[in-house]
Parts: sequence; C-alpha cells; structure tokens
Amino acid sequence: MASSSIRIKKVCKWCGEVFYAQKTTTRYCSHRCNSKAYKEITRNKRIQDAETKTNILISQQPIQMIKDKEFLSFAEAGTLLGISRQAVYKMVAAGHLKASKISSRLSFIKRSDIENMLENKPYEKRNKKDIAPITEFYTTAEVKEKYNVVDSWIFVVAKKHNIPRTFNRGKTYWSKKHIDNYFGKKAADPEITEWYSVQEIQDTFGMSLAAIYTLASKNAIPKKKEGIMVSYSKKHFDIAKGIAQPDEPQYYTVAEAMAKFNLTRDQLYHYAKYHNIPRVKVGKYVKISRSELDKLFEAPKIE
Repeated sequence: MASSSIRIKKVCKWCGEVFYAQKTTTRYCSHRCNSKAYKEITRNKRIQDAETKTNILISQQPIQMIKDKEFLSFAEAGTLLGISRQAVYKMVAAGHLKASKISSRLSFIKRSDIENMLENKPYEKRNKKDIAPITEFYTTAEVKEKYNVVDSWIFVVAKKHNIPRTFNRGKTYWSKKHIDNYFGKKAADPEITEWYSVQEIQDTFGMSLAAIYTLASKNAIPKKKEGIMVSYSKKHFDIAKGIAQPDEPQYYTVAEAMAKFNLTRDQLYHYAKYHNIPRVKVGKYVKISRSELDKLFEAPKIE
C-alpha cells in the first residue's frame, strides 16, 4: 500500500527540530524522540502520585496525634471536624456542642460530645419553598403616579431586574411587590424636607452640571427625581460645600471602634453582644452605637 504523499512542516515537541510529517497529528520527528517524551510523561506522573500520597499523609498527621485523646481543645476539635476553631466556638455558643470551661484560658470538649452531636443531628434534605403566586399588580399609570417616573424608565428597569408583568386587554400590569421593592429603595428619605434643584445650585454656587454631578457622586448626596427634574438634599449639599457642619455621627464603624478602644474584632463583637449594645447593618457594613460604646469604656468616676 502506497504511503501518503502529504508533507507537513512541523517542529518536534521533544528536540525542537524542524521535520516533515505525513499526518497533522504527528508530534515527534522520530521514534527515539517519541520514546523519550513518553518516558518523561510517565516519570512525571509517578512523581506527582508520590507527592500526592505524601501530602495526604502530612495532612493526616494532626488527626493521628489526637485520635486517641478523649478531651480536646477547641483547636483540636476543629482539626478533627475539619473546620476552623472559630466555627467550633460558634457551635458551642449556639448550644449545638457541649464544652467545659476550666478557667478563663482553659476549655475542653469531650470526644463523646462531638459524636453525640453528630448522631443527634442527621442531615435533613431541605424542601423547596413553594413559590406564592403573584396576585397584586400596578398598572403602568399607577407606577408613574406613585414614583414619578416615565414609561420608558419603567420598562428599562423591568427588563434589567426581571420584574414580572402580565398583559390584559391591552394594558400592562406589573408585580406590586417587585415594583415596590425596587423603587422603594430609590425613594427619597422622608426625613429630608429641604431640597436644591439643579438650577438653584447653579445660581447659588455657580457650578456647572458636570461639577454638580461629580460633587454629588463623590459625597453620596441624597437625591430625588420627579419626572425629569432632579433635586439634591440641601443639608448634605451645604455640608459638602463646607458651609454647614455635619451632625455628630450616632454610630461607630467596626474599624473606628477597634482603633479608638484598641480592641480586636472578636473582642468588639463580644462586648457588643454581652452588653446588648445596639447595632445596625448598613449595606454589608455593621455599625455600633457610639453613645453606648463610649459609656461602656468611659473612665470610672467616684462621686
């Protein structure tokens, strides 16, 4: 049988020499290079398998050291369960796991208590929640009237955030729950009663539109929109321009409290929880009552 007359210029994957092959799948210029490459691949695989076994043995060493201990520290209990020490503390605090506190620095967990916890809490498959049908709707006109927005913006928001809608006799009906959830967050703070229009800001401060938008964005100045008219909070704008003083903040951020009172994050959360100090969550950040923390850590007085 005649061999192929095709000649494809290629580079050998092993030696790097240029050669002509008769198949597109050929990777080596000779049987010798092919054999050397195969041996190299086999050798690397054996090395990798040996390293994997060694790593498994190393990871099992801490468990081997504590496997016969009846009383475990929180760190050892975490190693045995494959979780962090902090997770063990949370399990104990929640009452899921028993622990014995010998002193302020010495606590133990019995291995039998860990086994009892696991036996008494078998895995339960979570059933899917039944999705309640949507029964309350707004018409487009009702959304416009309540939130002072135009038709086109309603459709843009609905498409971007997958707001459910339905049609009936030529009218579009929007899920009341989803509309309120989106536009309610965008609504102006009811405690703000004084507002600057854009024109008033331009007349008062002589600012361009670009300067107004930049200042408002940089200082997170609250705004409200009625139709095509945008207004900005007078109080916040005056503070940003330096003609009014900001109110004394009611809360510390976690970072501010840690720095002021020289506490770790765990210590701060412990004090806040133990002394029932009010906390609020703003977005993804936790803030702690300034007055209550100041009162807790103020210097003792003798009257």
